[in-house]
Amino acid sequence: MMFTRKALSRRTFLKGAGTAVALPFLDAMIPALTAQSASRPVRMAFVYVPNGIIMGNWNPSYEGELQDLPQTLKPLEPFKKDITLLGNLTHNSGRALLDGPGDHGRCAGSYLTGIQVKKSLVDIKASVSCDQLVANEIGKQTRFPSLEIGIEDARQAGDCDSGYSCAYTNNLAWRNETQPLPPILDPRSLFDRLFGEDAALSPEARAQKNRYRRSILDFISEDTRALQSTLGPTDKRKLEEYLSSIRDIEVRIQKAEKDNAQIDPHMEKPYGIPQDFAEHFKLMTDMLTIAFQADLTRVVTFLVTREGSSRAYREIGISDGHHPLTHHRNQAELMDKVAKINLYHLQQFAKWVEILKGMTEPGGSILDNSMIVYGAGLSDGNAHLHHDLPTVIAGRGGNFIKSGRRIVYRRETPMCNLFLTMMDRMGCRMEHFGDSTGHLNGLDLA
Repeated sequence: MMFTRKALSRRTFLKGAGTAVALPFLDAMIPALTAQSASRPVRMAFVYVPNGIIMGNWNPSYEGELQDLPQTLKPLEPFKKDITLLGNLTHNSGRALLDGPGDHGRCAGSYLTGIQVKKSLVDIKASVSCDQLVANEIGKQTRFPSLEIGIEDARQAGDCDSGYSCAYTNNLAWRNETQPLPPILDPRSLFDRLFGEDAALSPEARAQKNRYRRSILDFISEDTRALQSTLGPTDKRKLEEYLSSIRDIEVRIQKAEKDNAQIDPHMEKPYGIPQDFAEHFKLMTDMLTIAFQADLTRVVTFLVTREGSSRAYREIGISDGHHPLTHHRNQAELMDKVAKINLYHLQQFAKWVEILKGMTEPGGSILDNSMIVYGAGLSDGNAHLHHDLPTVIAGRGGNFIKSGRRIVYRRETPMCNLFLTMMDRMGCRMEHFGDSTGHLNGLDLA
């Protein structure tokens, strides 16, 4: 690839041997960005945690400007001016509505679709999720219309909750009524997708390739040198830091693959999934950060663990399964363990928020130009409540959201009102979505 001293395109890639590495925003791109929208992309992401929250540790006792944050939200204390805490948002479609048990299947299936999913194991029916409506509208502007990721391995068929298909429980994004978009769980698969390698290789071919694996930076070295010769000192440093972050991710994935192969040497395909939850979370969010930096996508769903998950968190001293613990029957000891898991999840999220806040681009930081919803489809996991859902937004959506506040809406305000408002901000304008009754007032700066 030839590089000149003319302004770089925002869509420049460093290429070599089936690898394509998009660039972060560089000063050399500024003259080429004639439209404000091109220089200031707005992103939308949803980070979903399962099984509800101990709400007494989530909801502050006040409204208005954020002050001291409750126990579970404490990790976000340094970013109070960058977040918005919303109260009384409800997903009525997650309730039984004459369909009987199955709150976990319903709340996950309805979370981004806003409709009551069909209670069935095989004849599934949901709706296009709000993230995919946005992806369909603006997806052509980026390499990937959307990215769907997760952490916990889960099957896509069978009964996962009282007659509800696992398709509802284990997915957030839906392309259409019957087609969910399963999240990518393996960091290696996500890495290969972002940088152009063939994620569909057979286990045998992948194992052979891994034995002789070189860094993708080796394959793009010629393009990298050519580009560096045209850049100023600031852009050179930015590029070096960016490529170093990619290499760091490679090394961590390779370590996880090596560790897993040693644990089970008979595995056909040693996954790059770390044994440690926090490291897995960080690997996935580090790659999302790169995707945002390079404007590879503007729409993300992150299913932290699947709804109804019984994962244990031994790394923080909890050997009990998450879901059974949430049926605590108000026993203090069990509630404390759930609260500890809630806090652990928030700690990982806060680390990602910190990274995004520290990355500058036109119009502020990547965080400033994002709307990242962190929340759950249940409030009280013991009682299976679908009102006053825990919901926090990190970022301002490109100077759209007036952050640093707690806003408590009228009881039973549809969650879909928030999603409709976010969709509008992303350029996907609709009069109605799910069970929305209108846009969410008071969120923006107007």
